[in-house]
Amino acid sequence: MGPGSRPGPDRGVTMADTTALFVQASRQALAKWIERVDRCLATLAPKQIWWRGQDNSNAIGNLLLHLAGNVRQWIVSGVGGVPDVRDRDAEFACREPLAASELRARLAAAVRDADAVLARLTEADLHQTRRIQVYDMTVLEAVHHVTEHFALHCGQILYATKLLTGGDLGFYKHLQKQPPGAAPPPADPAGQP
Repeated sequence: MGPGSRPGPDRGVTMADTTALFVQASRQALAKWIERVDRCLATLAPKQIWWRGQDNSNAIGNLLLHLAGNVRQWIVSGVGGVPDVRDRDAEFACREPLAASELRARLAAAVRDADAVLARLTEADLHQTRRIQVYDMTVLEAVHHVTEHFALHCGQILYATKLLTGGDLGFYKHLQKQPPGAAPPPADPAGQP
């Protein structure tokens, strides 16, 4: 099954098709969310990246460190077999502001490395069991967890960005009704709702 193709009514869906669709959707989800995080980072001042509403809240900077650590631990290490060197507590304890460019580079490297692991997955791989953190699960469950977890924290980052800037990030402008005769706004650059 080629990229972007879907099984039609005249052709059955195989497990290989389902595997390819799942892996492709997982890779696209990570790519979409990292693009949206980039837009947030481009609008935020350094103080805003490290702002926290209260001491037990996470700053956007902490969430970015946490996402990079989670993707590395679960996909690059847990699925891909690279040694796990994650210090999860340090992701949340960091109070010394790192630059947006450093946070972005760490997250981008983790997602790039995870994408390489995801690109190699086969149907048989998805059924294999791994122990990640203290959990025994299939590779499929691990990949699903990462994309779900990534989306959850990216949603927090988007919300915090809107809260701190008062601006609309414009991800859904293409869905807004336009007055008669007005040109439609451009679609989301990530090409996804």
